[in-house]
Amino acid sequence: MVDSWVNSAERIGSDLHLELSGGGSRRAALIRALRAAVQDGRLAPGTRLPPYRSLAADLGVARNTVADAYAELVAEGWLTARQGSGTRVAERAAPPPPARVPKRSPSAPARPAYNLVQGQPDAGSFPRAAWLAAARRALTAAPNEAFGPGDPRGRVELRRALAGYLARVRGVRTDPERIVVCSGFAHALRLLFGGPGGGSGGGVLRGPAAVEAYGLGFHRSLLDAAKVRTVPLSLDEHGARVEELADVAGPVRALLLTPAHQFPTGGPLHPARRTAAVDWARTRDGLIVEDDYDGEFRYDREPVGAVQGLDPERVVYVGSVSKSLSPAVRLGWMVLPEHLVDAVVTAKGQREAWASVPDQLTLADLIDSGHYDRHVRRMRQRYRRRRDHLVTALADRAPHITVTGIAAGLHAVLRLPPGTEASAVKAAAWQGVGLEGLSDYRHPAATASMRAPDGLVVGYATPPEHAYAAAVEALCRVLPPSGEGEL
Repeated sequence: MVDSWVNSAERIGSDLHLELSGGGSRRAALIRALRAAVQDGRLAPGTRLPPYRSLAADLGVARNTVADAYAELVAEGWLTARQGSGTRVAERAAPPPPARVPKRSPSAPARPAYNLVQGQPDAGSFPRAAWLAAARRALTAAPNEAFGPGDPRGRVELRRALAGYLARVRGVRTDPERIVVCSGFAHALRLLFGGPGGGSGGGVLRGPAAVEAYGLGFHRSLLDAAKVRTVPLSLDEHGARVEELADVAGPVRALLLTPAHQFPTGGPLHPARRTAAVDWARTRDGLIVEDDYDGEFRYDREPVGAVQGLDPERVVYVGSVSKSLSPAVRLGWMVLPEHLVDAVVTAKGQREAWASVPDQLTLADLIDSGHYDRHVRRMRQRYRRRRDHLVTALADRAPHITVTGIAAGLHAVLRLPPGTEASAVKAAAWQGVGLEGLSDYRHPAATASMRAPDGLVVGYATPPEHAYAAAVEALCRVLPPSGEGEL
């Protein structure tokens, strides 16, 4: 077998890998290899092939072998040969591939006609022009060393920008040396608690961990993978009932909270409970992991500051741009107690593969230039209008359905008549409305007393602007009527 690269770049503009294998002569092997290259698209229609002499030298075959192979493929219609133009791949050398019916992957379900699934910002609102301008400025100003292996803590430009931004907007007390860039909250959990992909040094914290009785199942699965047992805490309109920590059996030293806007039920953590949580951490030598997933988006008043500001040595503050910009920008951050920085950097490893340096530099410029603040303000206004539209539509079309929680974030919970959640979710699926039931987020170990009333979790940020009104109209059509579910 002869395995060679055609590297006559000056003549054809690109390299070509040809494998001369199989029985028969070199001429037959070359014909098969060229025909296969055309069929699988490596040689596109119109591509100019190298001259006989060059290809023969590259492959170690006789010049006449190449000439005969070209002539055979010209005769078959795979190639064309014209005086002064050389030998090229024919414009329609390869037949079109047979039509295939796409298979539906279990991991990629069909998109609903009206997508109201939570957790996604309006993809069409990504600030493309501002991001592109920031990228140009950042890459132009970046030092050469920025494109080397880099610091596992993240680029200092971004850590400095984040330290100033988080102090100003979220009341976070930190400095750049205590910030570690990651790819989002899930990555932060892996680094803090270990589990698959958690870094070369394993996790920093150990379980069991107390969590809110309702939360994202994906995050619980990450802790399960790290062999961390989770203990649910009850929720009410004031957030997690942290007083239950006193009754938890076992050495619980970590507490995961969404204090600005409990996910998904929607209430903020009451000031007295914020203080109680910090007091618990101090008394038990514990740590609070604060997920500030949409802390900038409060619509009825200014957002409440981060719990981290109460005690920076007892709180790991985690944020990202997945809600403010896009989940496609895989950038997040951990603001760490000083004594955890080295351990988290070790867990992350020297060759971490998540945080793109150009993206980090671009985000730093976006923040420093003020464009990030302007984008967040613009989206805050847009999402407030969407939430108001939803509330108004429900008051008009389904006044028995109420929106619970505070006016904040990118989703709302609709309180349903008892016993109607499952049928409402099913009806929505039949009508092409994508949403989830509140019970989907319940901790599997939650007791009966921890269970919230029936509800729907509606992501009002997800649809594109032009489709939002139709999505809300479709939602109203599948809601259970007044009285349904009552005894």
